[in-house]
Amino acid sequence: MTPLHTLLEPVITIARDAGLQIRSIYEAGQYQALTKSDNTPVTSADLAAHESIVAALKHLTPDTPILSEEDAEIPLSTRQSWAEYWLIDPLDGTQEFIAGSGEFAVNIALVRDHQPVLGVIYAPMSDICYYGAKGQGAFKREEGLSIPIHSRDVGPEDALKIAVSRRQRREAVMSRLDEKREYLLLPFGSASLKSCMVAEGKADCYLRLGPTGEWDTGASQCIVEEAGGKIVDTCYQPLSYNQRESLENPNYMVLGSQKLPWPEILPPGPECYLPE
Repeated sequence: MTPLHTLLEPVITIARDAGLQIRSIYEAGQYQALTKSDNTPVTSADLAAHESIVAALKHLTPDTPILSEEDAEIPLSTRQSWAEYWLIDPLDGTQEFIAGSGEFAVNIALVRDHQPVLGVIYAPMSDICYYGAKGQGAFKREEGLSIPIHSRDVGPEDALKIAVSRRQRREAVMSRLDEKREYLLLPFGSASLKSCMVAEGKADCYLRLGPTGEWDTGASQCIVEEAGGKIVDTCYQPLSYNQRESLENPNYMVLGSQKLPWPEILPPGPECYLPE
């Protein structure tokens, strides 16, 4: 298998090239918006980025399979033989793209033995890239300068910063949180960029309630874990990759500092106590 450190820079370039393509379409304001069979939106920008990334990854690693949100109809019977594969979301935050917020990103992960081991997340409108590889740390690149990122150290009396979706009812998130703590809500768009807020210490937690796919968390998980955080489901169990027929994630939590008593702050959800 190709050493991770030799893949990072080429994948950053691939993500940025796709992101600049998305940005060009976004700024021109000329794109098609369609609804997929699962009632989620897709645009011509999603599809253009998908084609760009897939072509570049096939050139970089010709023998490595690719699983993309825009080409996910691959049965487990085929996927289960993959020792490694690329997992991509060409445009994370399609609703934000359509709404005009600018808060969307390109996600590319490499998964080995069911675990993300490399992650790159590029935000086209800010030209910021987050990236990490297993055992090699997490970084943020801005204006050509890369700096290490880490989850935030939080004191026992500090208010916790919670990243939340612009399109989710805040009550659904707040009802899960321990009432004894003080919280500051930070609304933002793309799910992966909210995860990166936790990785770089701008937020302490992001609770995602609602449907997502494995491509939404693959790159984020590698970056968050290398920054000292965790991504788990609401029962504090690990997320799975390429182990089920369905590629849909459960509700999940992106947790920053592991010194905090997270099961007290965010108790396991009611779904964790349902009879089998």
